[in-house]
Amino acid sequence: MTRGKRFWVLAILLTATLVSCRPETREVRDRKGEAFRDLGEAYMQEGNYSAALRELQKAEKALPKDAFVKNDLGLVYMAKERPDLSVQYFQKAIAINPDYAPAKNNLGTAYLVLKDWDAAIGVFTSLSDDLVYASPHLPLSNLGWAYYNKRDFPAALKHYQAALDSNPKFVPAYRGMGQTYLVMNQFPKAIESFEKGLEIAPRFPPLYLDLAEAYTASQKRPAAVATYKKVIALFPDTEYAEQARKKLGN
Repeated sequence: MTRGKRFWVLAILLTATLVSCRPETREVRDRKGEAFRDLGEAYMQEGNYSAALRELQKAEKALPKDAFVKNDLGLVYMAKERPDLSVQYFQKAIAINPDYAPAKNNLGTAYLVLKDWDAAIGVFTSLSDDLVYASPHLPLSNLGWAYYNKRDFPAALKHYQAALDSNPKFVPAYRGMGQTYLVMNQFPKAIESFEKGLEIAPRFPPLYLDLAEAYTASQKRPAAVATYKKVIALFPDTEYAEQARKKLGN
């Protein structure tokens, strides 16, 4: 959190506290709640999720009907690896504002983490059918992942392709499509998908590892070795380089 941001939020809280020496009005309570929410979001941005949780819980007490606070709490619980609690808060956000598309997307993502594929499909299908949703490639790609895990590979490919039709530069959809072709033993198509993704995102190390796996599966060992070596050269001292070394037997 920047010093300026922290100072601004704390100044609002101090003002609200001074005013609240008188009987607390709804306006004062709302200002305090918004300040707590802003402070919590600032802590979220810097990755301090415990501090964010404390401030957002204060915000929720002051603003019990604020969908943004509920969504923020869901995100914090996701970061703290409690997707079960995340689901509850995303659902609360949607109950307050049924048109809150980001909360719906977050709810579907929490279901993915919980491996509740059918629940995720229900949420993402609803989102992808929403004609006013500005980022349809997100739920479409997530539908691809859910169907992939249900081993309905034709449905997975269909939704990944729909995501790319919506956003031709959405790299996760290329990766998902490649992974689907890989398990279907359609290695040339898998390689093509991974390579297209790398054309857009040449600094995305997981794609290189996927590509090397596809080369290996298609018995193109020299190409796989070259790709693993590229990972080590481009991303030294990372977990990806370590995985590449293990694959090379180093």
